[in-house]
Amino acid sequence: MARHIFYKYNPETDNFERYFPSMKDRFTSGMKISLVSIILAALFIVLFSYVFATPTEKNLMAENKRLKSQYGVITARLDNMLDVMDRMEERDDNFYRVMMQLDPASESRRISGIEHENRYSQLSRLSDSQLVDQLSKRMNLLEKRIYSQLQSFDQLEEALGNQQDRLAHIPSVLPINIADYTMSSGYGYRVDPIYGSSKFHEGLDFAAAQGTDVFATGDGIVSIAGREKGYGNCVDINHGYNYVTRYAHLSEILVRPGEEVKRGQLIGKVGSTGKSTGPHLHYEVRYKNIAQNPVNFYFMDLTPEEYYEMIQIAENAGHVMD
Repeated sequence: MARHIFYKYNPETDNFERYFPSMKDRFTSGMKISLVSIILAALFIVLFSYVFATPTEKNLMAENKRLKSQYGVITARLDNMLDVMDRMEERDDNFYRVMMQLDPASESRRISGIEHENRYSQLSRLSDSQLVDQLSKRMNLLEKRIYSQLQSFDQLEEALGNQQDRLAHIPSVLPINIADYTMSSGYGYRVDPIYGSSKFHEGLDFAAAQGTDVFATGDGIVSIAGREKGYGNCVDINHGYNYVTRYAHLSEILVRPGEEVKRGQLIGKVGSTGKSTGPHLHYEVRYKNIAQNPVNFYFMDLTPEEYYEMIQIAENAGHVMD
């Protein structure tokens, strides 16, 4: 093989003169060429991988996108479950445990601190391992809250066995059959249909056909059975344990003052007497003479799904009829 002949420019003579490089020069030159080649090859590989993904990489990216979409769906369902847990814990503390004269469950027992904010906008910034870790932590906290709630129910069940008479007297069912009414107005501030002013509505309005049956919601003694100002024909039942219920605007009254009644007993018929714009039952629950939200007192009459639907309807119903 012919040897390479090297020439080098000599500015003093203005000519290219033959040059005999040393081994060090040859090695340095070769290393420079190799280094440049390696850098160019690496740049080419990186550029190619970014612009032209392999079929495997494309499949992995599509799978990753699908998994993140499924994560969003699971997170939405988890948020709904947490909302249900919030309602269960609130009802447990503010009604069940109050009724059974038990202290509310402590915050530490409830395992507080689970965030409810919408996380979908953050998904693109989290790695797959972070997504799984985040979801796992939230699921673990939900499991702890469910376990805590089950323990609370066990405690309530034990207390219930010792308070059967109390339970029989607490108003705990609907005053009208669920198939016979439409929720007209919920508990809270509403616009008065006659005077047009904002007024606190202390009960629920069940719109129903004239003559629809009205039932006692707990054992007790009839304290009022007659005409009351603004309420028309009205029945009040004293249940003891500081509870009183009121059934107003009746077309007929089927009980008398001093009469003992049982839960589910027919006490009157729906009407439109007194300050009323149409046939309906105005129903109130009072504890220590303070109006309570009646939706918290249907625990023996509704399934969890029916109860949740009742809450939604009661919160949004705004057509006051009295």
